[in-house]
Order: sequence, then structure tokens, then C-alpha cells
Amino acid sequence: MNRRKALRNILLITGGATLTVSSYKTYSWFKTPDLDFAFNQKPLIDALAETIIPKTDTPGAKEAGVGETILVLLKECTTKPSQNKFIDGLKDLISYCSSTYHKSYIDCTPQEQATVLRHFQEKGKTTKGIIGKAQNKYLGKSFYTTLAEYTTHAYCTSELGATLGLSYSMVPGKYSGCIPLEPNQRTWATK
Repeated sequence: MNRRKALRNILLITGGATLTVSSYKTYSWFKTPDLDFAFNQKPLIDALAETIIPKTDTPGAKEAGVGETILVLLKECTTKPSQNKFIDGLKDLISYCSSTYHKSYIDCTPQEQATVLRHFQEKGKTTKGIIGKAQNKYLGKSFYTTLAEYTTHAYCTSELGATLGLSYSMVPGKYSGCIPLEPNQRTWATK
């Protein structure tokens, strides 16, 4: 076999392998998400949200019903790639906890839970700049990014989060664009 045929064959094999891998990745991002799996993992999602916003002198995420809201947001307001990445992230988290700690996330200590979430936060970091924005828009957000955004949104818009977790004024007075916070005052529950 001469050199040209060998190079051509190597390029064809490499190109075919690259096309196969990229086709599989694209399929896995845009396939119909297994939302039943996510809804069956509600206790896990509650525990994840509670790790992000724990109960202190204010109610925690689990007490505010954040897990149910995350599932509704996942089903109704999330693109297919982000849904699939979230579900794959849940599966990865389950296997990571069982292989690393030999128990489920819910049974882990709070320190272990925080370590697991930090691992997935580092794993889910996107590229900065325009490339990162394009990745988030077209290929979906990472598991941790979706979890953190939905946890924060659900907590701040829940009744307990808005009234007890944030400083809430049912009938605000005049608009003041910039006012100093009092000592130990919570942030305002407005956008």
C-alpha cells in the first residue's frame, strides 16, 4: 500500500469516528428527556436544594417547597438540551455518591454533600465570553447551573422565602433607588 492510500484511510477512519461521537453527543442532548426519572428523584432534588439554601434562622429550601417548583420549571420552562443535561447530572450524582461514599446523597453528611456539589459545580463550569453564552443557549446549561438558578428563583418567589428569608414590604412606600441597609437587614424581595 502506498503512502497516499494509507493517509486517506487514516483520515477516513478518524473522520468517521469523530462523526460518530459527535452524532451521539448531539442525539443525547436533543433526545426526548426522561422527565419521569427526574420526578421520581424529588427527595434527592429537595436534598440538593437544601444544601444550596440550608435552614438557619430563616426557612430552608426544603421547607419552602423548592423541589416541587424546580421540577415544574424543569418540565415547563427548560429547553431539551438543558433538561437532558439536568437528568444526566442527577444520574451522574447518584453514581458519584455511591462510588465515592458508598451511600446515597441523602444519607451523606452535610460536609460530604457540600463536597459533592462543589465537584459538580467545578465539572459544570462553562467557557467565559461569547463561546460560553453560545454553549448555554444552544447546547443547554450544565446540571449545577440549572439547579442553582432554579433553587434561587424558587426560594425567592416562594411565600416563606419572600416573607421570612428576604425583607418583604407588602405595600411599599415611595420608590428610593438606593438606600442603605440597616444592620442585620435581609435583602429586599423585589426584582
